[in-house]
Amino acid sequence: MTKHEFRMPSWRRILRLSLILLLMLLISCAGRRLTKANVDEVAEGMSKKQVESILGPPSELDNKDFLILKKTTYLYRQGKDTVTIVFKDDKVVEKQSTLTD
Repeated sequence: MTKHEFRMPSWRRILRLSLILLLMLLISCAGRRLTKANVDEVAEGMSKKQVESILGPPSELDNKDFLILKKTTYLYRQGKDTVTIVFKDDKVVEKQSTLTD
């Protein structure tokens, strides 16, 4: 056997790697769908880490740093629905959602 018999053509390697990466991405996103039940689990006083463990990472993030407080807004989008979580000093103070049952 020559050493070239075991080499896959480069396009096949790229395709195989792409499929593996796509599968990994799909698996990592499983269960991270926004639902009213998930949003209802988010409560005042929760940390960003706790919120992300329930809802996953936000679609958009807005940080505002004032002298006496830090305000962060997480925006989640799913189709036409949105969920907004507002943190002050890294704790949930407000949430808004357009999700329905």
